[in-house]
Amino acid sequence: MSRKAIRVLIVDDSASVRQVLSSILSEDPGIEVMGTAADAFSAARRLQTELPDVIILDIEMPGMDGLTFLRKIMAQRPIPVIICSTLTEAGSRALFDALEAGAVDVLPKPRIDTRNALTETAGRLRHAVRAAAQAKLRPQQPRMQIERKLTADVIMPPPVPGRVRQTTDRIVCIGISTGGTETLREVLQGLPANCPGIAVVQHMPEKFTAAFAKRLNGICAMEIKEAENGDELSTGRVLIAPGNRHMLLQRGGAQYRIAIKDGPPVSRHRPSVDVLFRSAAQYAGANALGLIMTGMGDDGARGLLEMRKAGARTLAQDEEDCVVFGMPKEAIDLGAAERIVKLPRVAQEIMAWPNTGAGGAGDLAHGA
Repeated sequence: MSRKAIRVLIVDDSASVRQVLSSILSEDPGIEVMGTAADAFSAARRLQTELPDVIILDIEMPGMDGLTFLRKIMAQRPIPVIICSTLTEAGSRALFDALEAGAVDVLPKPRIDTRNALTETAGRLRHAVRAAAQAKLRPQQPRMQIERKLTADVIMPPPVPGRVRQTTDRIVCIGISTGGTETLREVLQGLPANCPGIAVVQHMPEKFTAAFAKRLNGICAMEIKEAENGDELSTGRVLIAPGNRHMLLQRGGAQYRIAIKDGPPVSRHRPSVDVLFRSAAQYAGANALGLIMTGMGDDGARGLLEMRKAGARTLAQDEEDCVVFGMPKEAIDLGAAERIVKLPRVAQEIMAWPNTGAGGAGDLAHGA
């Protein structure tokens, strides 16, 4: 028996955007566009007669703005919502408000200026819809088949065993995706100013990561910024990969620095968690802690396994706490995660780690 198609309602005041989104989604046999609406009031009337599995929603609309509509949806009958909006600095506050109100993802308006841009936009949109359909807003969401794409080999070669020199400097690498903005905020707000240096790949669109880092920097104890090429990763500093660029860890002597690179999407993503984790396995080894958190797909699973084989401590977020238990599940199934940790204990695990030594050989266990 074939799997039931994911039904999507598109809400946007632009007829051309509605047409492009509908066209992109209709090319996927596993997705059905059940309808479109030009404003929130039309969408609300549609919801009275039938419910979609996922809503794609603009923020700036006439009559009732998308944020108000989102809050009404979440208060009355929660449905996974993807915000599709023009990502500008001026609008970033509204986008963060949308994520806090319950939106599971944020995407830019579709790019159709070149064939490559359209292809990447289409892939990202369809992936986001499949991830949203699994989000834990309603029980018993179906699990989708994960497509395997390019590996980190296209960015850098696999790590060489035994090549990393031990140092006293420790760093943390975090990979996170769908549902990750609020999850990451909770983790970082629980850390003190003297936390180990942290490199983060959060699957986010271009231009949004800088605003996201700036927002976190204002509410957390450590310094948090969007990573730039050559940035030093040191104690009390959190560097977030820029949207649409790969981020790698490099090392000169005992000092860790960040390299920002172009390249094709890896495991369907740019930035890719696999790329960051592989670089950590190669340049940090047992000096690193790898943590994979909520998100759909398998990005980061193979990289986390490489980190564990290189002597790093490796953790995966507990299923109960994940918005989408895709990336952690893949890592656990692959044997990449040394331990499974509940979200409220992640910050404690990070701070306790430098005093407990690296993992890599222990059996899989749940954090208390």
